[in-house]
Amino acid sequence: MPIIHHRSPLNCLVAVRGHPFDRTAFDAMFQGMEGISATMVDQPAAARLMNPEAMRGFDVLVLYDMPGLDFEAPDNAPAYIEPDEALKSGFRALLEQGTGVVALHHALAGWPTWSDYHEWLGGQFHYRPGPTPRGPVPDSGYCHDVHHTVQVIADHPITAGLPASFTLTDELYLAQVYGNDVTPLLASSASFTRDHFWSADRAVRGEMFSREGWDHAPGSNLIGWARQAINSRLVYLQPGDGPSAYDSAEYRRLVENAIRWVA
Repeated sequence: MPIIHHRSPLNCLVAVRGHPFDRTAFDAMFQGMEGISATMVDQPAAARLMNPEAMRGFDVLVLYDMPGLDFEAPDNAPAYIEPDEALKSGFRALLEQGTGVVALHHALAGWPTWSDYHEWLGGQFHYRPGPTPRGPVPDSGYCHDVHHTVQVIADHPITAGLPASFTLTDELYLAQVYGNDVTPLLASSASFTRDHFWSADRAVRGEMFSREGWDHAPGSNLIGWARQAINSRLVYLQPGDGPSAYDSAEYRRLVENAIRWVA
């Protein structure tokens, strides 16, 4: 009889928590990916695994978490929490050894004080205005349930099998995108200007849908990119707020392609 070789699945460590999400629907997205096995681990436990020794046996790190923010802080919430040295050195070691990373949606807001992390991701969502190594920035903007067209702007393994454009209804960000340092993959038809978004800083102060007194320059319409982070391939996909994205065949294809490419 012929010997049948079964390729072992790609094993993904999926870091979650820090932002509410539909866990069942999110997990179902990975269950539908043939040959990919996803293990969800909540923060802060996930951070303890972000080093070469603890991730032995995992091929890809998927970030769908938002650590480093304490929304229950009594004064000036969210309070910013510094990542510990073990995480910083462990994460850098993962990138040095070439472990692939796929960051999704609100991961862009995680670890707000860790500038290297955001250089690796290629951007940052800011809950508060303030100084950064790239200069002062306003707080970022958010807008839920935006129906927009996603344009594929690169012929790339991550966009393979996708139509030239498709629609999503999802949350968008008006945030910092380090466009000169990334390979652009996806652009949105939405208008990335102040008048189409709400202030994140006002939201955490109890005014969920307000832009009063908030000013933000027009932002990038780039919502998906790839980049080299030290020796690792890294992909950031801005879509992914909830089931309307998770259930999209195009979004699932994007996430699956990204996992396979970074691996």
